[in-house]
Amino acid sequence: MTHRVLVADDQALVRAGFRMILTSDPQIEVVGEAADGSEAVTLAKELRPDVVLMDIRMPELDGIEATARILREVSPPPRIVILTTFDLDEYVYDAIAAGASGFLLKDVPATQLISGVQTVAAGDALLAPQITRRLIQEFARSRKPREPHAGFAELTPREQDVFRLLAQGRSNSEIAAVLVLEETTIKTHVTRILGKLDVRDRVQAVIAAYETGFVVPGSG
Repeated sequence: MTHRVLVADDQALVRAGFRMILTSDPQIEVVGEAADGSEAVTLAKELRPDVVLMDIRMPELDGIEATARILREVSPPPRIVILTTFDLDEYVYDAIAAGASGFLLKDVPATQLISGVQTVAAGDALLAPQITRRLIQEFARSRKPREPHAGFAELTPREQDVFRLLAQGRSNSEIAAVLVLEETTIKTHVTRILGKLDVRDRVQAVIAAYETGFVVPGSG
């Protein structure tokens, strides 16, 4: 399966660099480039990419609002990965709140860029790096606690176990090792958890876990 990618960044050299790296993988096709947020929204509607690499600071429309608009106006919505220069850029919080599936540093090694695109295209979120876990914990601390979604009450004891480990940023294979279960079983549990909580992906599930107090920041 080929993953269709849209690159949105106001620097032409950055876009060209990402295109060169991504197209070196036969499973990735760069279907378009956007120089600002407004163009990103337009091209996302026209090209229907699987993944959008979205810079935060762009003219016309910044990456945060562009992310929100794309996820609101494009169906089915693509996965959006935020590109940033700083590992704890304050604007990344708002981008994740807007529905982004994760983020990557602009100076990420080529192999990690490719694997990151493949990860989100497969329906997972970029949660493995320690920095992402710290980001989400800081995000949770900055928001007022909210009441748990009704779906929390529907989680089985085993799903709660899986959810706590998921909220620590662990991959399916790591969760399987801890709980001594098959990885395919964990994947099934994760799918059911996302459905019961009515969230788009693992990032949104983890945010819900921290915001509602299901998991305490710094635990695990």
